Amino acid sequence: MIYAQLLFPDFSLIVCGYLLCRYTALNRMVWTQVESLVYFFLFPVLLFYSIVKSPLDLGAASSVIGAGLSLSLAGIAMAYSLPHLPWLGRHIDAREHAASAQVAFRFNSFIGLALAERLAGSQGLQMIAVLIGVCVPLSNVAAVWPMARHAQRGFLRELARNPLILATASGLVVNLLGFSVPDWSAPTLTRIGASAIVLGLMAAGAGMQFGHLSQAKTLTTAVLSIRHVLLPLMALGLARAFGLTPVQSTVLLAFSALPTASSAYVLAARMGYNGGYVAGLVTLSTLLGLVSLPFALGLLG
Repeated sequence: MIYAQLLFPDFSLIVCGYLLCRYTALNRMVWTQVESLVYFFLFPVLLFYSIVKSPLDLGAASSVIGAGLSLSLAGIAMAYSLPHLPWLGRHIDAREHAASAQVAFRFNSFIGLALAERLAGSQGLQMIAVLIGVCVPLSNVAAVWPMARHAQRGFLRELARNPLILATASGLVVNLLGFSVPDWSAPTLTRIGASAIVLGLMAAGAGMQFGHLSQAKTLTTAVLSIRHVLLPLMALGLARAFGLTPVQSTVLLAFSALPTASSAYVLAARMGYNGGYVAGLVTLSTLLGLVSLPFALGLLG
């Protein structure tokens, strides 16, 4: 399988967003509003519908859920530990780390959803939706915690205002209670989901910034090494440890190598941190995804 062909549609949308923002009248002011639309409405609807549209068999999905949660916890632990490592910690600013630690363990769900369907069809789409459903709350809590603690802001208040956590939690509750969305609403929700992926990827491209990448080089190297090298290697071990099927292993490896969440810099800026630097990390992570995704999927042979 030529993974570059699978990645091309998603990364071409990112490039389109970048070019439109830089070289047309659709400038940064326009894309800021698009980001808000995606973050607060389109993507929460997509996440909710992806979780509730198919009954969730926790027993059958328990292995891939366990592997996904273990992978996320490992990423969080490695990111949190960076300032405490003997040599590395001396070169890391505490405030910059609080804002950028999330880059190491958060993931771009837009690319994940689009890629999983092409890799493994509807089964792959449901598996990645389950992984997103259980890992988004964990990764968002872990992203907010160091920033809220460092800035002395209300941690629970920040969580209660996070649309991705609210959408995921409500979707899981609705699914596990046995409810489903009415058939007449499915076309509308499907179109909202498709627009969320397209606009989300284009907004990620529009938000790419290269000017801040020269600062905090040690921290940059550390968080991106976790995201694009260490997590795929850990995912391979977890796939074997949990006895995952080939399809489950493929989805987990793809999940492990996704670029970081494009909303990471939105969250950092909204909480009063250096959004430009985090945007630079998101930019570089997006580009590294072109390498890390084929690398991770190639580990399966």
